[in-house]
Amino acid sequence: MNGSPRRSPRRHTVRCLTVVGVALFPIAVASPAAAEPSEDEVRERIEELQEEFSELNATYNTAVEDHEAAETRLSDLEEEIDELEDRVEGLRSSVRSVANAAYTGMDTGSPIYLIGTDDPEAVMDNSADLGYLSASRSEALEEYLDERDSLDALHEEAESTEEQAADDLEAAEEARDEGEARIEEQEELLAELTPEEQAEAVGNDGDSGGGDSGGSPPSYDGSASGDARAALDFAYAQIGKSYCWGGTGPNCYDCSGLTSGAWGAAGVSLPRTAAAQFGAGQRVSWDNLQPGDLMFFYNASAPSHVGLYAGDGKMVHAPNSSRPVVEDSVAGHYQSSFVGAVRP
Repeated sequence: MNGSPRRSPRRHTVRCLTVVGVALFPIAVASPAAAEPSEDEVRERIEELQEEFSELNATYNTAVEDHEAAETRLSDLEEEIDELEDRVEGLRSSVRSVANAAYTGMDTGSPIYLIGTDDPEAVMDNSADLGYLSASRSEALEEYLDERDSLDALHEEAESTEEQAADDLEAAEEARDEGEARIEEQEELLAELTPEEQAEAVGNDGDSGGGDSGGSPPSYDGSASGDARAALDFAYAQIGKSYCWGGTGPNCYDCSGLTSGAWGAAGVSLPRTAAAQFGAGQRVSWDNLQPGDLMFFYNASAPSHVGLYAGDGKMVHAPNSSRPVVEDSVAGHYQSSFVGAVRP
């Protein structure tokens, strides 16, 4: 006989189950816990969210401008339609008289008679019949037809414009909702950082105080003069006031609303959006910045964020809906996102 011990069926079964268990559940045995993001990764994501928010704000402002333009055009069209309808109605009465006069005295072989007697106005829809009438009557009919065509075109344009206005408003609301979602994510990430790390992540190296936070806003004490001084005085007076979507003051602002208000206080009119303001003056490099210059960020072809340079490495701006109007350092995140400056 062979001297090897005989393996029992029970032990063999247990061993097989053990092997199967290891094969089926390797992750449960060997999988490590998911790594927490590092502080640098958190700060990087916060910076990405700030940029995404600014882009959505730019989309919102453009959509709002388009909506307002469509609403203005719609109002103008409605006035034009009212005036033209009155004119067409007057012409219609004249045309009916012309058609009736032509109908009542004609022989049964005339073109107008053949059109039918139930609706003498139908004469004007048949251009061949215009030659049957006198030249002056033909002109009256032609004028009516032209005006009626114009009225139809205005009605079509008004309908299209109203639809466009609704689409623009919907686009603005979607951009605002997406932007607020970015801010919620940012606030969750910031909660994981120390106060010092939070300040560094959002570019704020101190409490600027003022406005809605309960204290008086700081006054500008830099070297600017003239129009730049007036713009900075205005901007600093807004520090602490709330951010709001599309805000142009006086109680709340968005980034371009603040800069347009600031330079407006100096008598200089700026376009409404950051991208449009980028083309509203002399371009300035980072090394040649002066107090009062507009600083732009994130997109070199169409910047989505703008602030007012205050000198000494500072700017005053309206960052996003999680922070009020504030004085911030332009070092770090903002310097890396800088795409140009303009001197109005």
